[in-house]
Amino acid sequence: MTADGVYRVTVRGRFDGLDDRTRARLMAAVDEHDIFVSAYTAEGTFTYDRKLEFFNLRYEVRLSGESANESAASEAGLREAEAFLSTLGYGHKGLRAKVVDMATMWTPPSE
Repeated sequence: MTADGVYRVTVRGRFDGLDDRTRARLMAAVDEHDIFVSAYTAEGTFTYDRKLEFFNLRYEVRLSGESANESAASEAGLREAEAFLSTLGYGHKGLRAKVVDMATMWTPPSE
């Protein structure tokens, strides 16, 4: 029997080496990337504030079989974040992931 897992992965990092054009593009869309309008999605939700110092990417990662664990979910989130940031040309550093196994949210506490 294979196990399925649903994980919420939050990837945090710091912007690095943004040029003026990229900063202007990010600032033009800052209101659309507020933390209070974000969600965990398969595509990821990108959030940051006006300081353009730190950012978050929120992913819902679904895994099955042998790969259904927090470590694999963390790796998947980090890969997605790297691809997203590289594709858009956003310089970054210090990526780290925090994972929540959603099954733990539905499991009643042990007595």
